[in-house]
Amino acid sequence: MEELIRGYAKQLRLPYTYQNIEHHLQQARIENPSYEEFLLNLLRYEGEMRAQNGIMTRIRTAKFPYQKYLEELHLDALPTQAQDKFQILSSLEFIGRKQNIILAGNPGTGKTHLSIGLGIKACQEGYHVYFAHVPNLIIELKEAKSERILQRLKSKFRKYDLIILDELGYISFDKEGAELLFNFISDRCEQASTIFTTNLPFDRWNEIFHDSVITAAIVDRITHKSYVINMSGMSYRLQESKEFLKESVNS
Repeated sequence: MEELIRGYAKQLRLPYTYQNIEHHLQQARIENPSYEEFLLNLLRYEGEMRAQNGIMTRIRTAKFPYQKYLEELHLDALPTQAQDKFQILSSLEFIGRKQNIILAGNPGTGKTHLSIGLGIKACQEGYHVYFAHVPNLIIELKEAKSERILQRLKSKFRKYDLIILDELGYISFDKEGAELLFNFISDRCEQASTIFTTNLPFDRWNEIFHDSVITAAIVDRITHKSYVINMSGMSYRLQESKEFLKESVNS
């Protein structure tokens, strides 16, 4: 009988039931629950396992460079504006409203950690997320264009509720790259949310795009109804290191 149940569980794609039916049947013989209680418990565990597997899959396919959680952030080490807006950002309401977040400031102030933390929480809440370093994204867009599959790639990106574009401004790019990024950003504006991390203030973005018209258009699009967070301040990583050393000495 157990093998028959396992066979149906496999056919119906019920992995928890397939793996654990023997345990539940043994427990039922001891505790003698009603049919309703037995079925309810089995389905509840099945649902919980499916939900957890879904979270793990979304985090894996998001392609985060590493996993950082919001709970790991030292809030008092973040720049003041990030502290003030943390509750609003971590609520993820901006995703439902299809708003953008721009985290702008000098290197080492927690921009990438905060963006990944928000991205992982979004995965946990059922949203589909994608993380990309801007220079790598430009290469991917150029390759797709040369291979005549750019529209297919754009269709793939439209499926994401949140895209994180990291390190905008660390490397400049040519006119083709600027135009491809402009079109990529335009496609998402007011359609889905994007988080940008950048080390440059807006008045220096022309150093990235080398075209004042494209620069003005991009800034106009991504700042519309967006949260612009000033992340300039003391190095977050340096403060983390000091805290770690302090804890090591005291332990």
